[in-house]
Amino acid sequence: MLVHEELLREFQDFALTAPSAQSIMERIAQRLHEKMTRYNWVGFYLVDPADPGVLLVGPFVGSFTPHARIPLSTGLCGAAARSGQTVVVHDVAKDPSYLAGSPLVKCEIVVPIFVKNKLAAELDIESYFSGAFTESERAFVEACATLVGTYLRKR
Repeated sequence: MLVHEELLREFQDFALTAPSAQSIMERIAQRLHEKMTRYNWVGFYLVDPADPGVLLVGPFVGSFTPHARIPLSTGLCGAAARSGQTVVVHDVAKDPSYLAGSPLVKCEIVVPIFVKNKLAAELDIESYFSGAFTESERAFVEACATLVGTYLRKR
């Protein structure tokens, strides 16, 4: 999709001169929330440096999240962290591991971000529309997460 290509190019260009990983994550969260109308909550969770068994909410755009800290043993974020794979749930009401933040959420994708084979962060996107994350959406979100991982490796 053209919008995917345009956003990825924008993020890649921004990453060339970005002052920090935080700024890249903020830009990605903001722009995905603005441009991808089915992405209702877009954010990053970062591994807690003081407790690597916990994810801390990082830059995000969307409604308030009650989950500022997520143990790696919990929810879809934890499942992505444990498996090392992208997790896509097309109907969160049918997944017992879903950690509910809003009753409006129908669909979620979580992409783990690794640096030197260690989990560093995750890109988490929620949608109020069931089945929002097609294969092309998945590839796009994974590309956004890879961009953040590449920047984090350079630090």
